[in-house]
Amino acid sequence: MASKQTERVLVVGAGIAGMSATIALRRNGVEVDLIDIGTDWTVTGAGLTITGPTLRAFRQLGVYDEIVAQGYAGEGIRVCGVDGEPLGDIPTPMPPEAGVRGSGGIARPVLYRILSSRVLAGGVRPRFGTAVERIAHDGDGDGDGVDVTFSDGTTGRYGMVVGADGIYSRTREQMFPGAPRPEYTGQSVWRMFVPRPPEVDRRHYFLGGEAKVGWTPVSATRMYLFVVERTPRVVRRPHELAGRLAGLLEPYGGHVRRFRASIDGDTGIVFRPLESFDLPGPWHSGRVILIGDAAHPTTPQLASGAGLAVEDALVLAEELDRHGSVAETFEAFAARREQRCRLAVESSIEIGRLEQRQAPPEAQTAVVERALAELTEPV
Repeated sequence: MASKQTERVLVVGAGIAGMSATIALRRNGVEVDLIDIGTDWTVTGAGLTITGPTLRAFRQLGVYDEIVAQGYAGEGIRVCGVDGEPLGDIPTPMPPEAGVRGSGGIARPVLYRILSSRVLAGGVRPRFGTAVERIAHDGDGDGDGVDVTFSDGTTGRYGMVVGADGIYSRTREQMFPGAPRPEYTGQSVWRMFVPRPPEVDRRHYFLGGEAKVGWTPVSATRMYLFVVERTPRVVRRPHELAGRLAGLLEPYGGHVRRFRASIDGDTGIVFRPLESFDLPGPWHSGRVILIGDAAHPTTPQLASGAGLAVEDALVLAEELDRHGSVAETFEAFAARREQRCRLAVESSIEIGRLEQRQAPPEAQTAVVERALAELTEPV
């Protein structure tokens, strides 16, 4: 059980990592303050692919049934050629004791509603529009807590600070001033929602072309289509998106051709460059720890970023409940998380490199299958 020194925790960032940490810590009776620099819980973007290990993490967090009811859960990934013809399937089995399906998807706004309702039910009211200006440890960092000064001029004292503020984390900049910054990977991703045909029962990849195309069901009636493109880093203006995306999809057959025909200037298209960095461990300093994308951002090729964030939150809460002391909690967290997170990050980057080289589909899917198999192991 958390000691008196750590019973009050500040979580910085109200995204998936921060909300999950808040839910898990509150479940163990820890007092949590949650802040976010944004003005509210509004989230942009399309859908979120959920692997079997991520579904297991959501089950442990207590939201699996809601995700299945409001999103999609199934099995396997179908691999197709550019013409839309199937080449084979990637199995996504989970151990029976996990109690979850092997694959899933959900619209990001729906997931945020599920998680935010649990945060509020736990008695936590986030302070939006608030950032951390200064974190001051006692003495050499071995004292009873940290003093935090916020952007609105208020202050607080905490036994632990959890930096869950994403790939551009200000907490990381404050605690690790020499840390690497996000760098462009050489690829950008396009996403848009499309209707889900009744016969589509799983995720799909379309491999063998200049771009990687795929989709993930996110509900009974909707999917999100994604296109991963190799390109110099560019800024795409809104009026350019429809024409450029239609051009990328022009060689593809099957349902992709039909979706391409529906693209026009009113189609909601999300475009963003893919970035990553490698932050050597440990991901903590004094009484401050980084989780999720603040510590180990991953590109979407393995669809594991959200799962890693939820697992981080669960493990942090478990180890704090087990040890009480911050130092022991952080050491145990590192022992359970660093190697696993690095596996997912490096595998995602490797898949991206193979995509950029237009490696044969079997070379790309082999990395996916191997990494997902390792991630099914207990956390």
